[in-house]
Amino acid sequence: MAARVLAFAGSIRAGSINRVLAQAAAQGAEAAGAAVTWLELADYPLPLYNGDIEAGEGLPEAAMRLKDIFDDHDALLIGCPEYNSSVTPLLKNTIDWISRPVDGRDRLHAFTGKVAGLVAGSGGALGGLRGLVHVRAILGNIGVIVLPEQRAVPGAPKLIEDGRVTDEATRESLEAIGRRVAEVAGALKA
Repeated sequence: MAARVLAFAGSIRAGSINRVLAQAAAQGAEAAGAAVTWLELADYPLPLYNGDIEAGEGLPEAAMRLKDIFDDHDALLIGCPEYNSSVTPLLKNTIDWISRPVDGRDRLHAFTGKVAGLVAGSGGALGGLRGLVHVRAILGNIGVIVLPEQRAVPGAPKLIEDGRVTDEATRESLEAIGRRVAEVAGALKA
């Protein structure tokens, strides 16, 4: 059975560079035989994580839906925008809500043992690399197997046109991340 890969970006901005990069990586996963699901976090609006909300109302419905979606996948491909040299509030908040315990499931069930591939891009010279360090640490601390291969794309806006990566070498390197995620997740699933 093919690995099931969940692909998304930690940005909901129209024209997100990191959405385009993650979609290119997802094409590599599909080419390697993975079943890829594209997720738009904008479709799952969440309040900022607040223990009082959780204690009073339980998990928001969008968090429950996301938790189920993550549960149903073997691997993650994440386009990781860098905000002030770190992870985006959207991505961190999503992880925080999904990691909460519910229905007798271990709180990290949606993450533990999943394989993740990370890509990032920015207009700067480091291509989002500093933010990847933080995303890698967060995911590793909640049981995700974060692959050592990652791709930070400097000058990314110049390499994208009409929602596609136009630079062939960059596109191939992103697809290679997707293929690697599919291969490792598939091997672990076997």
